[in-house]
Amino acid sequence: MRLLDPTWLHALWAVPTAAGMLVLARWLGSRSLRRLIGPALVEKLVPGASSPRRLARAAVLLTALAAAVLALARPGWSPTPQKVQRSGRDVAILMDVSRSMLAQDLKPSRLERAKIAVRDLLDAARGDRVGIIAFAGSASIRCPLTTDYSFARLALDNLSPDSVPVGGTLIGDAIRAGLDDLFKDGQDRFRDIVLITDGEDHDSFPVQAAAEAGKRGVRIIAIGLGSDTAGAPVPAPEKSAAGPYMTFEGQAVRSKLDSDSLRKIAAASRDGIYLNVRTGNIQFDKIYRTLMERAATQEVETTERLRYHEGFQLFLGAALALLMLEALISERRRIP
Repeated sequence: MRLLDPTWLHALWAVPTAAGMLVLARWLGSRSLRRLIGPALVEKLVPGASSPRRLARAAVLLTALAAAVLALARPGWSPTPQKVQRSGRDVAILMDVSRSMLAQDLKPSRLERAKIAVRDLLDAARGDRVGIIAFAGSASIRCPLTTDYSFARLALDNLSPDSVPVGGTLIGDAIRAGLDDLFKDGQDRFRDIVLITDGEDHDSFPVQAAAEAGKRGVRIIAIGLGSDTAGAPVPAPEKSAAGPYMTFEGQAVRSKLDSDSLRKIAAASRDGIYLNVRTGNIQFDKIYRTLMERAATQEVETTERLRYHEGFQLFLGAALALLMLEALISERRRIP
């Protein structure tokens, strides 16, 4: 026999605790009664209780409690091997962590709103393998393809402009890193690139990189964040002497969303999609699930697990039967 949820065994401490409480309650009751009417009158006025019956009733109650705890621990036996197949897609998340993503035309910043979108994606991912690449002037893998979404969330939380050593924005290099570094093996037609950025690029030929993704059958889902009209000033590094915002020739540097470039990038891939969020909101978990349900999936993992026949019903039934028996046991002595 094996307990499938053995942590409940800690609750067995309730059995000796309950036993101690029963003894204490009986002693306090007897002491109070003797103080109230005196020891001499207790035996005359109050019918005595049978000690064996009292012990039997307490033992039945404590056994019922122990049986209930064992039922919660889910005892099981007769294990049989069972194959579990998990299907899904491979998703490379390309996160722009350049300083322009710190602009606050979305609150608290473009980067933080991008993280919220990715958290929604991770909540909606069901068997999909997810990897994260941070990029600015270079690209760096922060999380390899995995179904360990807790690890992916940890990598996501740690993203900042310091995640990559070089400043700037090279979207094309990020796409190529996703294709060549994350998507090394497997079938590309089961793969997606989720690109989250404000669209500004420094001559990295992102449309050509997207076209290469399209040739391989990889779909690009581009998400554009930021104002595409007035833009927003770019925060300067904390120790900068120029003030709170970056400047060029005495003027504050403003970052605008380049929607046109992102549309071209998405269109160059296979069945690419552009989500023009700008400064609005997006329920990316619902959008992601809709997109994944319409796409083909592959078997990403096959595992063999042991399936046990659970017997908690037996222990639960025994606990209920013992409780009914406890109610039928009288503690009073039989008076001749």
